[in-house]
Amino acid sequence: MSAQKRVDPRAIRSKKMLKSAVFSLLEENSDISQLTVQKIANRAELNRATFYLHYEDINDLLRQIVHEIFDDLSMKVEPLLQVKSSNEQEQLVTFLNYFYEYRKVFAVFVEHKGFKNHLSNLLKNTIETRRNARRIDSTKEVVSVDIVVSSLLGIIMWWIKDGIQYNSEYIAAQITLMHRRRFL
Repeated sequence: MSAQKRVDPRAIRSKKMLKSAVFSLLEENSDISQLTVQKIANRAELNRATFYLHYEDINDLLRQIVHEIFDDLSMKVEPLLQVKSSNEQEQLVTFLNYFYEYRKVFAVFVEHKGFKNHLSNLLKNTIETRRNARRIDSTKEVVSVDIVVSSLLGIIMWWIKDGIQYNSEYIAAQITLMHRRRFL
């Protein structure tokens, strides 16, 4: 018999409601310092005791949200690592759709150095893996991985903050045009 604990569906639902409340509050006001446990609990239609049952404090909740974001992003990036895939454009669109779906939260979190560094590292590892799989020699004439990552991060952040009139397909096509050859 397995020693794993069964997760209570009510706990899953409560955590989901609290996280949704954070997203909703950040969409209204992007200043994280304005978040309070009471505001989050009220928005989730739960009480403060339920919040503290699942999280130590707001920072614990935000930390868990960030971990989930990067777990999700890692899953979205995984298909992009399959260099020989025939639907790279679709995979890039799927990756960008995740950013678009959570654009308000990304716009807030990316202002924090740790989040931005983690996102940069994820992109950098993806590009390096793709280059290695394609046997692209970094000593030849190729753009520095750091420059490519900075440009991608800049494009994504511009898009989710100011360029939201463009869809994921358009942004993916533009990125592909920019980085068609040895960059990605």
